[in-house]
Amino acid sequence: MDAGELKNGRVAHESSLVPNGRRTRSQAASEASSAVSVPRRSTRLTSTSASSSAEPPERPRSRARRTKLDVRTPSDEAVIAQGGTSQVAVNPVLKAFQDAGFQSISWRDNRKPIATEFAPLTQLAKDIPHELHDRLNSLSLSSRLAGNMQVLVFEAEMRANTAEDEPYAPPIRVVNEVDDEPTPPLEFFYSNQMWHGEGVPKPDHTNLRGCDCVGPCDPLSKTCACVKRQSEYNWDRGGFIYDRKGKLRAHEYPIFECNMNCACSEDCMNRVVQHGRQHEIAICKTPNKGWGVFAGSKKIPANSYIGLYAGEYLTDSEGETRGMIYNKFGRTYLFDLDFWYLNKDGTETNKYCIDAYHAGNNHSCDPNCTINACYINEGNLDKPLLTIFTCRDVEPYEELCFSYFGPMDDEPGSELPKGAPDDAVYVKCQCGAAICRGTMWK
Repeated sequence: MDAGELKNGRVAHESSLVPNGRRTRSQAASEASSAVSVPRRSTRLTSTSASSSAEPPERPRSRARRTKLDVRTPSDEAVIAQGGTSQVAVNPVLKAFQDAGFQSISWRDNRKPIATEFAPLTQLAKDIPHELHDRLNSLSLSSRLAGNMQVLVFEAEMRANTAEDEPYAPPIRVVNEVDDEPTPPLEFFYSNQMWHGEGVPKPDHTNLRGCDCVGPCDPLSKTCACVKRQSEYNWDRGGFIYDRKGKLRAHEYPIFECNMNCACSEDCMNRVVQHGRQHEIAICKTPNKGWGVFAGSKKIPANSYIGLYAGEYLTDSEGETRGMIYNKFGRTYLFDLDFWYLNKDGTETNKYCIDAYHAGNNHSCDPNCTINACYINEGNLDKPLLTIFTCRDVEPYEELCFSYFGPMDDEPGSELPKGAPDDAVYVKCQCGAAICRGTMWK
């Protein structure tokens, strides 16, 4: 496979790729009836293969609940009514502003407008940085290799790009024990940001719902808005989709994390993806498949969060145009946002896709990772984040992969379009798995 196999530093998800167009529906959780999709001529990853066909065994959950002591205290109004003095100290500066006609606001009472005002800025695809890469490309190979400079700059850039959103994540190392190529192609840009292409709307904060919980959310709560929202999408196991250790309980459902409009604390169990990667990974060159993403020196447990399949949001029509070009030189980084719960009235439609052109991924017929749709600070269901979770234990230094073909129990796809096998993307599978099909496409 092409040396650009590693996209955005993200490991790829388990997707059912149909070279002539859309892939099959998720076999696990969709209650919507399957619809016949219009075939594409470009190979594009779709949400069908993003879900695992076999659910991991549910971990036992403790039903113990913390008891909060109720302490009765006389209200300030009652104290003042009886001639006493209020127990609450009045801030003289705040009182002066209130007397002057300014409105007093608090996070508890005004958190939604405050959160919207200070929400993250929308990143536009036209602003993806490239100056550093241009400077490196202008140097001779001997200059870039001197003192291991290109590798050191590459690793430093990845740390800088993620310092704000995952400051405690283990650093990512670049390793090549195969040949003398120092790093993945310099077009590679590792970031946890989602970049909005032409015609893609900004994040919807108006319809973003938040909970009113005090402290961490209780998954057994009957009033938590986030528990209720998770249950709206065929989730009948109760509580959140995460267990108390932050592990995913099932791979077939959309994830709704607590967001910027929620009153709960930062240590809420329903905040996993937003706290960033916790496990060590490395970007390594492979003998036959270009660059790939590998586990570090420690085992990664099943159902653990690994990272985002980040890239550029595109309209569906722009994705099709790019897909025809990518096929010619072996790119496979377009992922259709066509998850089962987005299909209206049994009709398979998708408005957007994600192009992770600036990074890479590797296929395996026996994958250890899946892709799951996740929503945090986005009220538009058509624009989920694509989150990568392990679907089984991953041994130290094992490659992290997903399947372009989809789950093993998926029905066969339609035949390849005429002339398509001549494109560079249609190569023999090199995954080396015991159950390898010999091809990456249906």
